[in-house]
Amino acid sequence: MAGHSKWANIKHRKAAQDAKKGKVFTKVAREITVAAKEGGGDADMNPRLRLALDKARAVNLPKDNVDRAIKKGTGEGNEAAYEDVTYEGYGPGGVAILVKTLTDNRNRTVAEVRSTMTKKGGSMGEAGCVAWIFEQKGILEISKTKADEDKLLEEALEAGAEDVVDDGDVFSVQCAYADFMDVKTELEKKGYAFEFAEITMKPKNSVPVSVEDLRKIMTITDALEDLDDVQEVYSNFEADDEVMSQLED
Repeated sequence: MAGHSKWANIKHRKAAQDAKKGKVFTKVAREITVAAKEGGGDADMNPRLRLALDKARAVNLPKDNVDRAIKKGTGEGNEAAYEDVTYEGYGPGGVAILVKTLTDNRNRTVAEVRSTMTKKGGSMGEAGCVAWIFEQKGILEISKTKADEDKLLEEALEAGAEDVVDDGDVFSVQCAYADFMDVKTELEKKGYAFEFAEITMKPKNSVPVSVEDLRKIMTITDALEDLDDVQEVYSNFEADDEVMSQLED
């Protein structure tokens, strides 16, 4: 999403709070289960599972929880019935909102997402109404204090990245979805550590927002992410430094 690293920082603070309540554990475990169900329990052969295990390490998910989630996915535990379902809608100012869920009950999930969007000032849309705005990309963010821009650009391109963008306090390495794990592995071999490394939905165009609209968008996003079935929420807002400074006041 536009203003990605700033938004990622907001999400990271929220993630730390949610982890205390166990929400992140539940969502990461569910992602591991679905990844193992789709591609098997061998992380070396399953990129989605490798990424899910990275998330598990980032939130300190206990090993027993990880093993149990993998076994669920491979059929050694209780049968996993989760599926990926995406919902679409709009926020204040015509901002697009994309909601990624893992659910074992579509009727429950769509009702919860629709109700939350409506109550918090957004609106549900038809399938396909905003999905075209986003494209799946790999994003790896590296602190500017830990990288030389020219050297990082050279090494990232050699690893298969598409670009390196100056994004505030970080350099954002961007790559195709299919190349994400290769780029991540090669840069790790070069000694780089990431502030943020995930497959994300990057908007092809963005919508500038006021601080008032941004607060409303964050309220919608926070409420959606509090739903058990919701894994990620993406938007195409664009917030400049002045808006962000007012938000933090």
